[in-house]
Amino acid sequence: MSVPQAQRPAAAPLVDVHAHVVLPELQGYVAASAPAEFAVAQELDARRQGPVSAEHSGAMIRERWPRLVDLSRRLADMDAAGIDVQLVSPSPSHYYYFAEPDVGAEIARRANTAMMELVESAPDRLAGLGLVPLQHPDLMVAALEHAVQECGLYGVEIGSYAPGRDRIAGQGPNEGTVELSDVRLEPFWARAEELGAIIFLHPFGCSLDERLDRFYLANTVSQPAENAVALSHLIFAGVLDRYPGLQLIAAHGGGYLPTTLGRSDHAWRVRPEARGCAEPPSSYMKRMWFDSLTHSPAELRALVAAAGADRILMGSDYPFDMGSEDPAGEVRAAGFSPEDEQGILTENAAALGIRPGHAAHSKAMSGEGTGDDG
Repeated sequence: MSVPQAQRPAAAPLVDVHAHVVLPELQGYVAASAPAEFAVAQELDARRQGPVSAEHSGAMIRERWPRLVDLSRRLADMDAAGIDVQLVSPSPSHYYYFAEPDVGAEIARRANTAMMELVESAPDRLAGLGLVPLQHPDLMVAALEHAVQECGLYGVEIGSYAPGRDRIAGQGPNEGTVELSDVRLEPFWARAEELGAIIFLHPFGCSLDERLDRFYLANTVSQPAENAVALSHLIFAGVLDRYPGLQLIAAHGGGYLPTTLGRSDHAWRVRPEARGCAEPPSSYMKRMWFDSLTHSPAELRALVAAAGADRILMGSDYPFDMGSEDPAGEVRAAGFSPEDEQGILTENAAALGIRPGHAAHSKAMSGEGTGDDG
């Protein structure tokens, strides 16, 4: 069970780095601005899930809608789970990577502004992440700067890839896809490193499409698979070598990758095309951060063995049914040392600078701060 908020020292807040909010006005804007593309994307999502999962997902969202949009309910749930601070990000359903440049830039602007306003409504309990149009790499730096420097957010959330137009339509090759290894993303990674911005990697959808349309494989397999693919693109392309200060958090414990890297390390040793990174792929686990949402004490211990306890942050995936109602309890159930447990629950988030109140963070990121960490 989580420790009640009143029994914990104020200097050690429990931080949940994986929590979501739905922005109904943003969805309304996209549906009105790109109705045909929006409809195609909705239909593709339904096909990927399959009819049974789509029905259950719809019922789940309706039941949990107040948690997604009602601040008072969110704060009450945080209190019940013993969570002091949430790092809140938009639901990944708001990526809208099908949008053309003008609409894509406006989506990011509106999402970032909405997240700023949410944080301002409870600055002692919430910190925020925004969005960037991954499908348009040339627009990402401006959107990141808007999120961090103008809206005071800690960084942005991105998907595992931005699918090309044919893939969105469920037809033909994946021409136009933007992978995280794409050279056009180099200015974005560079600017994120300069700003000290957090990049939260959270997949949405899967290129395996209808192969996962039953048994809820569209979530249970696609999420960890997409994390593994996206992180592999980052590692093998040498992105983490070129930007060693990049602050990237992978959702869902990094998916399949962190504990299954033997094959990648072997390929790095024997295949010249797999030598885009300077060191064996497994070594890069200690250069990224991961949330604790593995749903298994044994898997969480394995993640810590691969990445180090100082690279794991508590995450709940609030308020979705594939999340955890008691993320702190799940961390404690893994049986770590008191020092490692405390690091995962509180200190690692502090090391990343995550603290409530967006305004001080905004000043620090824009170079206007006093140097006082508060």
